[in-house]
Amino acid sequence: MAHMKVVLPGSYDPVTVGHIDVAVRAAVLFAEVVIAVVHNPKKTGFFPLPERIALIEAALAEHPGAQGKNIVIDDVPGGLLVDYCTRIGAVAVAKGLRGETDYAYELPMAHMNRHLTGLETVFVPGDPALAHISSSLIREVHALGGDIEGLVPSAVKSAMDAARADREESARG
Repeated sequence: MAHMKVVLPGSYDPVTVGHIDVAVRAAVLFAEVVIAVVHNPKKTGFFPLPERIALIEAALAEHPGAQGKNIVIDDVPGGLLVDYCTRIGAVAVAKGLRGETDYAYELPMAHMNRHLTGLETVFVPGDPALAHISSSLIREVHALGGDIEGLVPSAVKSAMDAARADREESARG
């Protein structure tokens, strides 16, 4: 493990308890985990990038298993993930897998990353109790008034509730 660094890329829009679980478990395997917040300038996310980073920081602060771990957060404005990993000295990419669909989606990217630069991908199986959680599903359920308590860190739930209240106020106004 010496000084091996791994990159955990994602949009984290919003960060979920599943994301934090994978980051904490990857931190047991690697000397440093970089939560790389990847964003596409052509897309508008639910949360702007600075808020996503702040919410990840809050999520790590409230998760007891993240305390004292070598987990850092960085933003990746674009380009190839393999180039970013080379630039920061990461030896691998870590990806959380909830099931077969995630594996089928991630495997071709893992092969391409290895083809491009030899960068390996480590798959971290997600906690089965969290397998139903995805950022897109969280956004959809929340927008329709569903309960997301326990699926996202408390800071994320508060931020999403505030955003929904602002949208409802704007619609009335």
